[in-house]
Amino acid sequence: MTAARPATSTVVVFHAPDDLRLEEVPLPAPAAGEVVLRVTACGLCPGEVMDWYQRRKAPVPLGHETVGVVTDAGEGAPYAPGTRLFVHHHAPCLACRACRRGDHVHCAAWAARRLIPGGLATYALAQAAAVAADALVVPDAVSDEAATFIEPLACVVKALRRARLRPGDRVLVVGCGVMGLLHLMALRARPEPALLLGADRVPSRIAVAARLADRALDVSSVPLADAVREATGGDGADVVIVGPGSLEALEAALAALAPGGTLLMFTPTPPQVRWPLVAHDLFFREIAVVPSYSAGPDDTREALRLIAAGLPVTSLVTHRLPLREAAVGYAVVRAAADGLKVIVTP
Repeated sequence: MTAARPATSTVVVFHAPDDLRLEEVPLPAPAAGEVVLRVTACGLCPGEVMDWYQRRKAPVPLGHETVGVVTDAGEGAPYAPGTRLFVHHHAPCLACRACRRGDHVHCAAWAARRLIPGGLATYALAQAAAVAADALVVPDAVSDEAATFIEPLACVVKALRRARLRPGDRVLVVGCGVMGLLHLMALRARPEPALLLGADRVPSRIAVAARLADRALDVSSVPLADAVREATGGDGADVVIVGPGSLEALEAALAALAPGGTLLMFTPTPPQVRWPLVAHDLFFREIAVVPSYSAGPDDTREALRLIAAGLPVTSLVTHRLPLREAAVGYAVVRAAADGLKVIVTP
């Protein structure tokens, strides 16, 4: 243990969409198996501007794409002060039936918040379960900025695993914000896709997608299904990964699917949204609708492997801000325009 642990941490707290506050809160001493991190960088997640999701938890500390240096360790903690560490903000128990099946997000222990007070802070305490189940030492060759991509890229890794990719697939990514572009990057590193498509309405995002995909589709004036069928000789896409959590995006993606295809839902809709599906058509077209939520320990390890191997994730960073300007960063994320990844440095 060290004697340098501060008594408080400064954290960004969501009270309302237009009310983000910097608050000074007590920082607990680490119990057995726990560590305190001095946060060195934290990415801003697009999910943190889903107002319907944040309002039901408010007031809630923000930030989970975090990397930091251990400053203090509880008894038996496996990481010593000075270790640069990623710790997942959720942690499975690794022992229950869901965990044994690899369904970590369905573990009863999963939802408990694991970074205290939050990851967008000067210091954060990682609870023992998270340290034991899903903490990774960040290699020297991986920068702090690159390490903030471990969690979001892990979500992509899991999504592609669930998407049932097959050799020769024509894959479409709908929505080319930072998460859609991470999908394109990860797909480009895989052998299965024979054709890789990205679709968006924002010119700057289409331009970035064009460097990662075989074709970038501007769907600001052309219906998505028409653009995809033109690109696939009339067949449609075998796998469609839907980034936006909207009924409009889901309907457009379904229309762009080839028979036997898979629609991967990457983002939730608000709870009141109902999607009327024609079961008859799903059956005879043999369409699979597959959601993918968050990521588990296997996925974070694969994400770090990809980053360490050179996946150019930091090319997506457009804004670098101090903690006091986190609200400015979230405004960039909310605008969903020219900004892609925002990194905050406490």
